[in-house]
This record gives sequence, C-alpha cells and structure tokens, in this order.
Amino acid sequence: MVSVGPELISPRSARVSAARRLAKRNFRGKERLFLAEGPQAVREAAGHRDTLVELFTTPEAAERYADIVGSARDAGARVHLASDEVVADISTTVTPQGLVGVCRFLDTPFEEILAARPRLVAVLAHVRDPGNAGTVLRCADAAGADAVVLTDASVDLYNPKAVRASVGSHFHLPVAVGVPVERAVTGLRDAGVRLLAADGAGDRDLDEELDKGTMGGPTAWIFGNEAWGLPEETRALADAVVRVPIHGKAESLNLATAAAVCLYASARAQRAAGGSRSVTES
Repeated sequence: MVSVGPELISPRSARVSAARRLAKRNFRGKERLFLAEGPQAVREAAGHRDTLVELFTTPEAAERYADIVGSARDAGARVHLASDEVVADISTTVTPQGLVGVCRFLDTPFEEILAARPRLVAVLAHVRDPGNAGTVLRCADAAGADAVVLTDASVDLYNPKAVRASVGSHFHLPVAVGVPVERAVTGLRDAGVRLLAADGAGDRDLDEELDKGTMGGPTAWIFGNEAWGLPEETRALADAVVRVPIHGKAESLNLATAAAVCLYASARAQRAAGGSRSVTES
C-alpha cells in the first residue's frame, strides 16, 4: 500500500475546490495549472519533470495503480487519498478512473521551437473543437513531429477534453500556444520550413507531391477549422495548398484523420530523404 496523506472526505475542502475550478479556462490561465485524468495521463505527468503538482486518488485506484502513485510521490507531487465522491467532484468525465492530477502548464515559447530547427510541425489554425485539437496533438506525437503550434484563434490546449484526447501526448513534445497565424508562418519559413496548408480544395494532390519528391525537407502542415477549413487569407500564406485524395466515395475526411495522413506522409518522405534538411522548391 502506498503511503499518502489524510483522506479528503468533503468535496468542500479548499484543495478540492481549487482543483475543481481548473475545469474553467479563466482559472487555468490565472493559476497556470490544468487537470490530467486517468492512469495514462497521470503516469506521463509524473514522468515529466516538475509538472505534476498534486494527485487525488481513491483508495481503490491507489491500490490498482500503486506504481503510478509511487511515481507521483517520487516526482514531488502532494498525493491525497480521496473518497470516490471527491474524485468524481473534481473529474470532468462521466466515469472517473480514480486518478486526477493537477499539473503545471507545459507550453513552450514559439522562439524556442524555432531555435530547435524543427523538421516536422503541425500548426492548428482556427481549430475550435478540443477533442480534435487533442487528437491532432496525439497524431503529431505518433508521427514523430518535433512540435505543435496552436494559433491565437484556436482552442485552449488545456481544455479537459483536449487533454483526454491527447492520451498523454501533451507531455511528449513541445507545444506553442496563442501564436498569430502570420507570426507562425513567418517564423517557420525563416527557420527553413516549407509551409503546406491542408485543404480539401487544394490545387496540389498529396500523392502527386510524394511522387515528385517535394516533401523530404522540413515541413509544417497548417490545419484549419473542422467546419469551414482554412480561410483564404491563411491558405495564401502557405507555400502550397495540398488536398488528401479521396479514392472512394467518401465526401471528405475529418480533421484528425486528414492530419494523420498528412503528418505520416511527411514523416515517411523525410525518412526516405535520409533526414536531409534541404527544402525542395515548390
């Protein structure tokens, strides 16, 4: 049994109230703290240096996930053994898994991302659905992207739905937030990155771009809003507007699926190019 602090019986506890308020964006921004729920997210948070501040766990979860609770303590987090009622009160899910962590913000200054000379970046411009944002972050992580950039018109990175949808990927790669789209494009281009806007009405075909060998260099994909895609002014900023070909009868692909296809296409092209940093002229 992992040794933890005293059991928190009342949902009216000051610490519980403080954690519960983090479900709201204005409180997250003020405190620069967010919630990570479930064993996978808490495990990743505990393994990310100086990130996990507190952990609320039910007695059952403390037994079941003793290794995670132990890692949380080793990371310096204050661990609270809490009643099911308390954890449910903090949780933003319908069926809590017994572990809720309070974490420090993770976002990285955009200038640091540029200084690292990224080779593959996902830029989320005007993405408003938190589930989609978290899923694209997870796709970028899986494809081996170096960073994700959320523009100032996009959803909050730390929205509980975005955190859940990323399944721990929040803790795996640098993410810049609140970057104006023009600044994102200019900064990445100056860093030697080719900008591709993903749009179903694009004049370039992804398969054709791969066949021509134009995708082996550093690349940033710009993904737009779920409902209306990218506005014309944003598409005009890109070096090329590329569509994912639809070979069957489907009307279109959703944002997360299209992002996965594009990011993996770039990752494969870059590996085939032997990691070259040269950018092929569009």
